[in-house]
Amino acid sequence: MSSSPDGSDKPEAGRAARNVGKMLAQTDRQDAVVKAAQALRRHAPGGDPTSLARNDLRGSDRIAGLIEQVRAEHPSAVRELGLAAVQVWQSIAPRRRSADVDTGPVTILFTDLVSFSTWALRVGDDKVLELLRAVDKASEEIIAGRGGRVVKSLGDGLMAVFSDPAEAIWAAHETSAAVSAITVDGYRPQLRCGLHTGTPRQVGEDYLGVDVNIAARISAAAGAGEVLASAATLEGADESRFTKRNKRFRAKGAPKDLVVYSVLPRYDA
Repeated sequence: MSSSPDGSDKPEAGRAARNVGKMLAQTDRQDAVVKAAQALRRHAPGGDPTSLARNDLRGSDRIAGLIEQVRAEHPSAVRELGLAAVQVWQSIAPRRRSADVDTGPVTILFTDLVSFSTWALRVGDDKVLELLRAVDKASEEIIAGRGGRVVKSLGDGLMAVFSDPAEAIWAAHETSAAVSAITVDGYRPQLRCGLHTGTPRQVGEDYLGVDVNIAARISAAAGAGEVLASAATLEGADESRFTKRNKRFRAKGAPKDLVVYSVLPRYDA
């Protein structure tokens, strides 16, 4: 093997690059290659809103795994180029650190589609995905607009956090209204929402602990179109902006003295 005067292998690298170019020219338009590339792009950040990348701490790791599975038993230039692209991506897009998010008290929101499983079993996967994409899009836009952050998707629901309890309550109601306006195959989804304010432990981008469990339990107790909030959430909000009604609440794992309210916004306040 010959080398350039500085000890590098530039002639060989140039030939390799030309060979790769010829290979790409031959394979670029093949249906299998195009479909594989499209599938991988959907999993990248900014692609399909229901993709793996959105909820993974490192979505690119999952994409690398998909690339590695492509004809893994044979050498593959396309696979190697794909993995190289992921390496570059990871080097310029470092993992978000927990310090990027306020680690003080937060209001936790859980949402859940009521009777979704019954409908999903009756219709095909295409309709289910269409509905979930529409619900995700509406929910995420409203939550972000109210200063919240979606922590993770839970299939037919999500978990989000807010620094402002009042904004969290408004976001829950606005999300519920937006979702109820969606229609897929004659089905109009209804959300139930639960809110609780506390100081959960933050691990990466996720939150863990008793306060998270309480918020999930409160959400599970809500009816269709209903927003339930703990007393702790209302104490941190301007209660004059909301109408509250005491809700009988008992749930395994929740404190016996936990007070929960059904909450409605006051648009005249």
